[in-house]
Amino acid sequence: MNALTARIARVRIDGRDLISDIDLAIPECRWTAIVGPNGAGKSTLLRAIAGLQRCDGAVQLAGRALHDWPARERGRQLAWMGQQETGADDLLAQDVVMLGRLPHRPWLAPPTAVDLATVQAAMTATQSWNWRERRLGSLSGGERQRVLLARALAQQAPLTLMDEPLAHLDPPHQADWMALVRARVHSGHTVVSVLHELHLALQADHLVLMADGRIVHTGSPADAGTHDALKRVFGPRLHIAQIEGRWVALPL
Repeated sequence: MNALTARIARVRIDGRDLISDIDLAIPECRWTAIVGPNGAGKSTLLRAIAGLQRCDGAVQLAGRALHDWPARERGRQLAWMGQQETGADDLLAQDVVMLGRLPHRPWLAPPTAVDLATVQAAMTATQSWNWRERRLGSLSGGERQRVLLARALAQQAPLTLMDEPLAHLDPPHQADWMALVRARVHSGHTVVSVLHELHLALQADHLVLMADGRIVHTGSPADAGTHDALKRVFGPRLHIAQIEGRWVALPL
């Protein structure tokens, strides 16, 4: 089963095709990592399948055309964590995370006990509960990322899309993020993340490799064909090896 499928002829912005000829299937209850060089079109693709970027093509969420989902229902099915999000700097961190509960509440209804408990659980999981009463704009880059991750978790959607979620996170918190993703997938959720960190992308269940606005390979990160495709795209200075049972990508 696929959580999401997309056939996109192109995304054209300012007279230039940023992505084209996309045929993508996101497997259900798996972690998919999208990787590629700078400018490959990774973030554009993620925004297109989230319905945040207009495209020439068709995206289906849970077997239903994305544009056929009413906004509130779609919010209960798909959670989004973008990069460099702005506009909420004056809100308290706890209120930012509470925004993830909006699809579950009637219009203008106050938070319920379930909403409050869900927000606390999400912020505890991302180790951001201690600064719940600080304004988002006062947080460091890494702290801000953990609050935005908590907001996505609080949404409790079956599918979560994350664009460069590891930006500003130090290695221990990157490891914490990967543990959260693994736990989410184990509980029956689907996660799609755009990553620059190849060593972590190689721990995913499914890998999508992009170059020049197109998908050039999809497959298991453990497959030799995937390793060959990564070397073709990133160049001969990339060495892929297995260390203590995990695949890693090393610069030469």
